[in-house]
Amino acid sequence: MRRFAAWLADSGPVIILAAIAGAGSFTHIRDTAIAHGQHGPMAWAVAVCVDLTCVMAARERQRDRKTGRPRTGLASWPTLVLAGGIVLSLAANLHQAQPSAWGWIVAATPAGAFLVAVSMLERRSTGGPRPAPSSIASASVRDGQDDEDGQDENPGPSPELLDYARKIATEYHTQHSKPISRDALRARLGVSNQLASDLLRHLRTATQPT
Repeated sequence: MRRFAAWLADSGPVIILAAIAGAGSFTHIRDTAIAHGQHGPMAWAVAVCVDLTCVMAARERQRDRKTGRPRTGLASWPTLVLAGGIVLSLAANLHQAQPSAWGWIVAATPAGAFLVAVSMLERRSTGGPRPAPSSIASASVRDGQDDEDGQDENPGPSPELLDYARKIATEYHTQHSKPISRDALRARLGVSNQLASDLLRHLRTATQPT
């Protein structure tokens, strides 16, 4: 309950802004659809499709960053979909505006505020920055190399990588109320299955009661 209250205090204002701005943008899109021959449920469906497309595209962009999915071309498909949704939303809102500078600004405000709120929620859900690829690669090499000085052959992950894995595991547990799996940890870090298993074993050993 305390966790939910903290989350609500932190993200509540952004969610309220998204709801209010989304309602204003929705109304402008619906009225534009009605003015161009889409009546009744179809006008509502058009408005829902435009706004939810922006939300869905933002979530896909977030998921691509978490899983490290490579981008093809100048922009990813979710980014192109988000850009298309933004253009449609702004066009519908500007269509309802009075033909003046302030009319356009006021009419575009709900759509702009809705998109800003969605981007803020996307940013908060993404988490902290990932370590540089060179740091992860060097940690992987150190994890599997033979020791020439007679020490342990497998010294384990570097402290920096272990600290970052611990942060990711804590965020995952906070969001999903369950321990992070090896596959989820591997996807977030972009490391091998073996290194992800080693990291998970170190984390579980550190949290066991003594």
